[in-house]
Amino acid sequence: MSHDVSVTPPHDEAANLAEGMLTEAPPPSLAPGQRLDSIDAYRGLVMFLMMAEVLEFCQVAEKVPGSNLLAPVWSFLCHHQSHVEWAGCVLHDMIQPSFSFLVGVALPFSIASRMARGQSPGRMTAHAVWRSFLLIFLGVFLRSVGRDRTNFTFEDTLSQIGLGYTFLFLLGRCRVRTQWIAFVAILIGYWGLFAAYTPGTNYVPEAAGVKADWAQQYNFTGFPAHWNKNANPAWAFDVWFLNLFPRARRFEFNGGGYATLSFIPTLATMILGLLAGGVLRNSWKPRPKVLGLAIAGIVSLTLGWGLGELGVCPVVKRIWTPSWVLYSGGLCLLFLATFYLVMDVQGWKIWAFPLQVIGANSIAAYCLSHLIEPFIAGSVQTHLGPHVFDILGTVYAPFVRGCVVLAVLWLTLFWMYRNRVFVRI
Repeated sequence: MSHDVSVTPPHDEAANLAEGMLTEAPPPSLAPGQRLDSIDAYRGLVMFLMMAEVLEFCQVAEKVPGSNLLAPVWSFLCHHQSHVEWAGCVLHDMIQPSFSFLVGVALPFSIASRMARGQSPGRMTAHAVWRSFLLIFLGVFLRSVGRDRTNFTFEDTLSQIGLGYTFLFLLGRCRVRTQWIAFVAILIGYWGLFAAYTPGTNYVPEAAGVKADWAQQYNFTGFPAHWNKNANPAWAFDVWFLNLFPRARRFEFNGGGYATLSFIPTLATMILGLLAGGVLRNSWKPRPKVLGLAIAGIVSLTLGWGLGELGVCPVVKRIWTPSWVLYSGGLCLLFLATFYLVMDVQGWKIWAFPLQVIGANSIAAYCLSHLIEPFIAGSVQTHLGPHVFDILGTVYAPFVRGCVVLAVLWLTLFWMYRNRVFVRI
């Protein structure tokens, strides 16, 4: 499940932790051993949103009578705990881009810490390659839980990060100008790949898992049709690539439209985080950093939205379109600017402690939420009775069950935090 378990605070977590700890507002430039509490808190919020899926808002929303005064609230919560069908964005869609973005944000801190400890470029590169492999493996492992054989699929968040992480590390050692060039090149190149692709004349949407009623409601027409579900080059690549691995039956499509090649634009999201992390580590004063991140966020968000509205490139998270990189990246920059302003500039940190507990052990939180949620709920019912979650009635039983599971998960992470046990990859 992990590469290492440490009983001391980890100091090189590109995927988990930014380096060091600040107890007051940061100085104009950061020493290699310092870390920003805002990064842990933002990451904790992201992991909390993922873990909070267990609250099952949509199950409650389906059962609550329409006459109930809280029915609109449950519907709202359900809406933002479900992914959009194709184009657009809700809060739940921001989990994966935020996690990927924060990997990039933390990398400059990790590199600075390793260099300060005298690690050679070769050793750091080898570690980056090893980390990439472990992230890919862990993603495949989690997607295979409960199956009768290994499920070779690479759309899991960890696998997507792993596929691009070595490239991200190499870029982290380059000049900012090179990082910007790589970012723009990925967006333009990936857009061109989709824009140039058209399914063959033998293409049958139903055979690719796209039902007629779904296509009528969600598929694009005209030029944006190049980004339709399972009718794009990323889907075509997976029809070839995923069938190179042993499978129970031939791969024909991903029901959600997710694709392996999304790791390429995901790398662009991580590069955007890398650039933001560079800003946080530079010699600017704190408030200009906040302003710079906020302006960049607004520009990126507007540009991504505009490309979608103009039909140049739809905003689709499931295939990580270039416009999605810009749109979601803009939101990530605004989240980061807000957390940094509130916590590391103003020094208001106590409120975020529950989030920091989660964010300081993000890999552990990710794995625990995927592996032991059913075990926790089942154990509670075993010892307290099968109807223990019906305390507020059967309508709210899924929510009560989720609260109990979420509390146990957080307390587990809190115990690890207090005992300085951090799972590292």
